[in-house]
Amino acid sequence: AEAPDTADVRPPHRLREVEVLGFKEMPEPGNTPVTQLRAARLRRLGVDAVKDLGDIVPNLYTPAYGSRMTSSIYMRGLGSRIDQAVVGLSVDGVPFLTKDAYDFDIPDIATVTVLRGARSVLNGRNAMAGQIDVYTLSPRDWQGVRAMVEYGRFGSFKASAGLYARLRPGLYTSVTGAYSHTDGYWRNACNGRPTGAEHGGSARWKTVWTPSQALSLTNTAAFGASRQSGYPYALASTGEIAYGDTCFYRRNTFSDGLTVAWAGKRVVVTSLTSVSYLDDNMTLDQDFRPVDYFVLTQRRREWTLTEDLFTKGSRGAYSWLGGVFGHWRRARMHAPVTFLDSGIANLIEGKRNEMNPTYPISWDSRIFPLDSRFVNSSRGAALYHQSRYRLGNWVFDAALRWDIERVGCDYDNTADASYTTWYVPADGPREVYGVTDVAIRDHGRLHDTYNQLLPKLSVARLFSWGRAYATFSKAYKAGGFNTQMFSDVLQQRVMEYMGLSMLYDVADIVAYRPEISWNYEAGVKSTWLDGRLSAEAVAFFIDCRDQQLTRFPPGTVTGRIMTNAGRTHSRGVELSARYEPVADLTLHASYGYTRATFHRYDDGRADYAGKRLPYAPSHTLFLQATGRLSGHKVLGAVPVADVHLRGAGDIYWDEANTLRQPFYALLGASLALESDRWSARLWAENITSTRYDTFYFSSMGNSFLQRGLPWSMGATLRLRLDLPALR
Repeated sequence: AEAPDTADVRPPHRLREVEVLGFKEMPEPGNTPVTQLRAARLRRLGVDAVKDLGDIVPNLYTPAYGSRMTSSIYMRGLGSRIDQAVVGLSVDGVPFLTKDAYDFDIPDIATVTVLRGARSVLNGRNAMAGQIDVYTLSPRDWQGVRAMVEYGRFGSFKASAGLYARLRPGLYTSVTGAYSHTDGYWRNACNGRPTGAEHGGSARWKTVWTPSQALSLTNTAAFGASRQSGYPYALASTGEIAYGDTCFYRRNTFSDGLTVAWAGKRVVVTSLTSVSYLDDNMTLDQDFRPVDYFVLTQRRREWTLTEDLFTKGSRGAYSWLGGVFGHWRRARMHAPVTFLDSGIANLIEGKRNEMNPTYPISWDSRIFPLDSRFVNSSRGAALYHQSRYRLGNWVFDAALRWDIERVGCDYDNTADASYTTWYVPADGPREVYGVTDVAIRDHGRLHDTYNQLLPKLSVARLFSWGRAYATFSKAYKAGGFNTQMFSDVLQQRVMEYMGLSMLYDVADIVAYRPEISWNYEAGVKSTWLDGRLSAEAVAFFIDCRDQQLTRFPPGTVTGRIMTNAGRTHSRGVELSARYEPVADLTLHASYGYTRATFHRYDDGRADYAGKRLPYAPSHTLFLQATGRLSGHKVLGAVPVADVHLRGAGDIYWDEANTLRQPFYALLGASLALESDRWSARLWAENITSTRYDTFYFSSMGNSFLQRGLPWSMGATLRLRLDLPALR
């Protein structure tokens, strides 16, 4: 019941019947739960970014946090608010090694494939809970002009255009551009300005060259820019957004990926080479209150290079896939924290003077910067192999990956200030006791090496109605360094100048270990009624060691820390189905349940064994009905109606499970006219104006939350023009 848009739904092309520009997968039948979304369905759901996939895929949750930098993804109870991701992402073969660049708009998506469950053997670091592969429309599959314009509530505007052409036989190219803007959904009570306002743009140039039947080269270059005002964090007690200092996020990105594939009679060799660049600036009023406490700036420039060379093939009942992967990443970061008047008075002078009121101090300047500069580096290599053997109706898989990575952090922390110490006698005016200069220079280098051996075993049984399978695998998420904690280390050094002991040192607080998981999974997938009904059911158990959690440590006021939380268990089920009761009606349903708990975690203040992990929902729900009136065209187009429901919850906000967001559901609908040349769509989201929260945190004795998006509506017009003259 999809629109007749073959250019959008055609899978990556094949050479000699072997797919070479598709996903890094073994031939069917597979043993990985997969959700695949094609262009027509993505358009009806308004999906043009990875964050829009949340809830559609069972147990996948992609909340909107603050800015595009905080693009957290949760899958099966695993997730992370900062640093490393648990779900891998690639777009047109280009892998993204930092989740800070996950949130961006992607025009003209052809397919999105979400592979649920541990993917570390084939996809490596940070794919311990799943992998998302996005492919955009190829000029080899279709030539012509495409355009889109959309307008919605809150000044939401989007536009894109693309030209797809064949320059000569075997050589194809496309150029696309996009722009988006929104006025923001809320206002800052301190200045009356909107929070969350954004505008940005992107461009993509893709070239496909097939000099022979056996050889294909595809190069995709992409550029993106985003400018956001932020952040929509409201005081939990009042629900009011009110902060006095500047908040924004700015980002520029560039990536280029080259795919070279050669297909022999039984073997396909593929090389994926990529380079990417990230330049961003996050500046925020970190106390999120009208008072002048402190402002954080994090400016970064990062380069990443990757190479993935693999081969796959088959001979009789045996098939294989194996290769080598390497990466290099280097990021320069400048992250000063500037204390302002109230911050100096309460967090520095106040703490010191409470302990020694007879000799109080006063800071000589009411602006005090703690300057941190560092270079983060990562380089690694991996060898991987997967073998499959089919014996009658049984399919056996065995895979192994050896992954080694070395991470480093060169830091340079400085602080320059002075303060006056006073003597306050019991029976007289205070007197100057002395002036102390604060001059801190901390330089150093941290490094660590992670060496992982990742096995995977699987067995599947084929039946006339489908297949059943069971899988065991090991996965991991890379370790690293808490760069946001350098300002706290500096602050404690300053307190040491005033006679207060340091709470921690660099080695203890900055580094965190890799997260390791042992995964057990069983599932069935079946098809009935001549393909009109398909269903999938999966059960899983994840034993996670050294799980990485984000928290505010004792004594800190300016940073967050990534820590390893002992041991956790995550178990659950995933159900999905697609049914076409009649030719022009399609029903989709998916449900995910996860019970993720601490098995062992004592942070020195409390024992959280048995408590739910925060931030990941226990339930996700998605229901969709799409109906077409194929025999009743209007203006040459087919009327299409779509109704869908997204749900998530309960979501716990703290390790003690004292705060939570109950389960909520968001209703959306659209009415459209669709033809081969154009489509017009009226849509609405969160029709019932359900109020819910997507984020909650506590800082400096205050609790803050971020509200979910309110109801919205709009219209989208798409044009598609075939240009035979370009062929």
